[in-house]
Amino acid sequence: MLVLSRKIEESIMIGGNIEVVVLGIEGDQVKLGIKAPKDVNIYRQELYQSIQSENRAAVQQAVQGAVPLTQLASLLKNEQKREQK
Repeated sequence: MLVLSRKIEESIMIGGNIEVVVLGIEGDQVKLGIKAPKDVNIYRQELYQSIQSENRAAVQQAVQGAVPLTQLASLLKNEQKREQK
């Protein structure tokens, strides 16, 4: 982990196209401004973790509800036989 000290209105650059600016310090909170291209998603960590957790749950539900490939192959063969008749 890189640790930096910055004063108000100072910034850091990430990857040449993302700038993080210290806007202010109020008590134990630091206010940051982030300038980044529109195609870069920026999330608070707790929100990002929630999104990842929901995505994993959705994938598990999809896998549990999926039809096995052997069953799909059998259905396809039966349909092809019907079409040939």
